[in-house]
Amino acid sequence: MRGVAETSRPPVRRVALRLVRDGAHYDEVICRAIAAARVSVWIATANLKELHVEAPVGSRARAKGRMMSVLELFRSLGARGVDVRVLHGGLPSGPFRTTLSRMGGSRAAGVALRRCPRVHLKMIAVDGAVLYLGSANFTGAGLGVRSAGRRNFEAGIVTDDELLLDEMQAAFEAIWSGRECGACRLRRECPAPLDAR
Repeated sequence: MRGVAETSRPPVRRVALRLVRDGAHYDEVICRAIAAARVSVWIATANLKELHVEAPVGSRARAKGRMMSVLELFRSLGARGVDVRVLHGGLPSGPFRTTLSRMGGSRAAGVALRRCPRVHLKMIAVDGAVLYLGSANFTGAGLGVRSAGRRNFEAGIVTDDELLLDEMQAAFEAIWSGRECGACRLRRECPAPLDAR
């Protein structure tokens, strides 16, 4: 194509992966991957909304069937030293911002947030060992606890493939650090270029 920078194409190879559909997103991505993180959780999403998760096993809240904000999960991960980053395209939803404010801001919630209006990818990398790529935004209807009749129809893949992890984490880091900002043709419309931090 003319006018589009060509990238080197990775070799075609076989990769082990699992298909994740609909409600399995919550079990596979939130419960098995994010909640068990020990080092890092990197999330890229076009839409960022309040997302509810089950309270921890053994807690009074869990016994009462209470849900909690994913920001509470992030805070517990941050307290354990987990690097939680969320790269998002649009302005977070009002309920998400309200919960974040009530918790004392992103630092108190144990999460770093950065916005790039061009972000449309949906990616979650956990501990450099688990990668989710798919259709689900970081929203209740995409990844949260929802009944089957209320959640979005979503599909994605989960893999531990090192080459895919390396490539997607490098892409995430390039956006996060602002390395993509210099060549961006939407810079004038950007509310806060990441390379200006």
